[in-house]
Amino acid sequence: MSHKAGFVNIIGNPNVGKSTIMNALVGERLSIITSKVQTTRHRIKGIVTGPDFQIVYSDTPGILKPHYKLQESMMKFVDTALSDADVILYVTDVKEDPEKNGEYIERIRKSEAAIIVLINKIDLSNQEEVIRLFNYWSGVFPAATVFPVSATEKFNLKPVFTRILELLPENPPYFPEDELTDRSERFFMQEIIREKILLQYQKEIPYSVEVEVEEFKADQHMLNIRAVIYVERDSQKGIIIGKGGTALKKVGSEARQEAEAFFGRKIFLELFVKVAKEWREKERTLRKFGYNDEG
Repeated sequence: MSHKAGFVNIIGNPNVGKSTIMNALVGERLSIITSKVQTTRHRIKGIVTGPDFQIVYSDTPGILKPHYKLQESMMKFVDTALSDADVILYVTDVKEDPEKNGEYIERIRKSEAAIIVLINKIDLSNQEEVIRLFNYWSGVFPAATVFPVSATEKFNLKPVFTRILELLPENPPYFPEDELTDRSERFFMQEIIREKILLQYQKEIPYSVEVEVEEFKADQHMLNIRAVIYVERDSQKGIIIGKGGTALKKVGSEARQEAEAFFGRKIFLELFVKVAKEWREKERTLRKFGYNDEG
């Protein structure tokens, strides 16, 4: 029996539902989800393995025009995902401007990868508008298969999975069959903490924050985790901590609860806040935080 395996890379503008689609297709919550743009900063792989196939999904940052070095690194993840895809899942939705970031649409059109277009959030639209968008995207990508979907409602995702299997090339598996992702437990702990910060704080604070897990140790009873929240300015440090430490305690409590559900273990979590001035512009600091890896 032949075996299929390939890279299915999820690409699109910010806030169209790429991470929700990734989580639904993988069947696990690997990518954090908030309503804020730039929630996804890294390329995160989710692996689905069957008896005769292996799909390596990649969630990627939303396409944007970089304004600082962190965003340049984020767009390198997108560029790599465009170049190594066997199948590109281009995600749009019923609300966004179809011509936004047209240069990437043109790059996808010229790609040698197979293309699937997902029109997401159709539960927020009507049949007439969905048909109009279906016809529009069928014209933009004549060789692509176009699916109207709702990631939150998990509507019409099974046909997407079936089409992916049809398009996968014949290859041996790239990862062991019991492997779910290429990311470490430390990475997911960092992302859980960052998600709580994105949800709790407003304005520029969430975008100035990075999280680093300094200690991740397991004993018989629990996981002991120590993490540092980095900000760019002293004033931001005070906001993260909050009056009497209440804001930081709330982040810690919510992150610990979600992490216990994610890891299936009791967790002792310590959080600290430090200033790393202008870290988003410093290549050395970005490398420390894992933004030098393009794959």
